[in-house]
Amino acid sequence: MNHNPKPCNAKAVHPSGEIIKLPCYCPWKEHLFELEEEKKVTPLPKYALFADEKGNWRIQAIPLTPASFENRKALPAAWRGERDAALDTVSGIEGCIFVHAAGFIGGNKTYEGALAMASKALELD
Repeated sequence: MNHNPKPCNAKAVHPSGEIIKLPCYCPWKEHLFELEEEKKVTPLPKYALFADEKGNWRIQAIPLTPASFENRKALPAAWRGERDAALDTVSGIEGCIFVHAAGFIGGNKTYEGALAMASKALELD
């Protein structure tokens, strides 16, 4: 599996093209929206994956606009507010750390786990 695709090559991360991987955390929302408009991206990505400062991985739902609190696709309602082993159980994915109660961000101990969370989230809700 390619762990270092270019952030704009979403199909290298997931065949749907709806999950992007950032090479590191940085202010990305404005730039993503500019690229989407410039490149006429379809389908629009729903989730961004990036490593946090501790080496864990985050899955962030992409907002409707850079300043919006509404997301293109929030993380599944059943996962929201869950942590650790309880989240592993409800999601069926190992290594989960949390999903925020609002469903805009979550975490996993590994890239593969974060990608599994994003992939499954695309199918749910």
